[in-house]
Amino acid sequence: MSPSPPLPVDLSGIQLDPGGGLARQLYQALRERILDGRLPGGTRLPASRDLSQLLGISRNTVTRAFDQLYAEGYIEGHIGNGTYVVELVSVIRPTPIQAPSPTPSKALQRLQVHHLPAPAEGAPRAFRVGIPALDLFPFEIWARLSARFWRKPSPARLGYGDPAGDPQLRELIAAYLRNSRGLHCDPAQIVVTCGAQQAISLCAQLLVEPGDQVAIENPGYRAAGHAFAMAGAQLKGIAVDAEGLDTAALAQVGSCRLAYVTPSHQYPTGVTLSLARRLELLDWAERHDSWIVEDDYDGEYRYSGTPLAPLAALDRQGRVLYVGTFCKIAFPALRLGYLVLPLALAPLFARRRALDMRHSEIGTQAVMAEFIATGHFQRHIRTMRRAARSRRDALLAGWPEDVPGCAPVPAVNAGLHLCVRVDSLARERALIAAANQVGVELNGLSNYWLADSETPLDDRAGLVLGFASVPEPDIAKALQMLRQAWGANQQVLS
Repeated sequence: MSPSPPLPVDLSGIQLDPGGGLARQLYQALRERILDGRLPGGTRLPASRDLSQLLGISRNTVTRAFDQLYAEGYIEGHIGNGTYVVELVSVIRPTPIQAPSPTPSKALQRLQVHHLPAPAEGAPRAFRVGIPALDLFPFEIWARLSARFWRKPSPARLGYGDPAGDPQLRELIAAYLRNSRGLHCDPAQIVVTCGAQQAISLCAQLLVEPGDQVAIENPGYRAAGHAFAMAGAQLKGIAVDAEGLDTAALAQVGSCRLAYVTPSHQYPTGVTLSLARRLELLDWAERHDSWIVEDDYDGEYRYSGTPLAPLAALDRQGRVLYVGTFCKIAFPALRLGYLVLPLALAPLFARRRALDMRHSEIGTQAVMAEFIATGHFQRHIRTMRRAARSRRDALLAGWPEDVPGCAPVPAVNAGLHLCVRVDSLARERALIAAANQVGVELNGLSNYWLADSETPLDDRAGLVLGFASVPEPDIAKALQMLRQAWGANQQVLS
């Protein structure tokens, strides 16, 4: 028998592992050589019989590898004239050794500065901010309602849902706000969101143009500021005092497209916006043709009397966009919030939200609707309010009073956190560092200020403590560790 003719190309370097999928390995080896130029366009490949003999595999294996290369467009067959590599010179180019990086867009450049920090890891501990009493959530009830929904869901609810949110849930939110907040709204004004942060981001995307001025509380919720900055806004920090946002200072700024506020329980100082300031803020919005975004993130937690009526309940000109969330009553991982909008804006917000995510997960919405309709939500609110009050009292009773440079603990009538002022930035850092050494979480008030604030650095110092995330015994233990840690560092703190 005469020897086989030489192959048109050298493929002797291909090594196949008999223990794996041979056709897939051969396809990958040939594809790699085509892409890196070792098999340039126009190269004639060996016949399947010749290649199978060279590699010691079956002809069917070679044929399957070729079929995949044909399907993906790497090779083509010329009738009566063999198989050839497709010309890819115009598509596949050698990569320079030092390829220049593409110029980032302005949005990507802004994202280098304005982004959310990584969340704290692990289970909640004292005194983590923004976490409710997770240990008290009725997970058995939630699991039962969830199982009931998914046991036999209606086919009508398994397709694409309304981007504004589940209709029943929106009706129940409207009823809840009317009864608990005195906020009368139509379900058509409500858009369900993936937590409060998405609600704020939607406001930034749809109400702000690049270059617009946006007023935010200073110190304030930095994640909201980041959302408006990402939309191209120029942030204008407005001072906060014992009555909340300084509306006189706001009036001096001039034209602002929007003001973002947390009037019921200012984040992070904890003060409440006075009635006089609320009316002044509404008047400012009307005179300047501006919007107000009201973030009522923990309005359910009021420890004397009923929860305050929101700013939106006083609005008669359709200037206020109200942000609410279930995450501070249930748990942050739920990612379920809502916007109450002027009626003309609601369908536009729903359409814009649909571009990012067609709709929120329907099961979570349906279960929350049933959770509210059957009375579990209101009962859980009462449970959470009692627990937060008790945990607040444990913190207030056990807080060390002789810490050098710390102001007295303020009265705490609302919310899930408190703020203690400190006389210098150095002392703030020393207190936090000592607390971290014994496993106690404290947030520095200085982190909540805008970078270009005119307020002196030492006047920005303080400690922000969440008191709701762990039970009273854990609070007492954490306070004991703080006293020991701070007592052992008296030279540093004095």
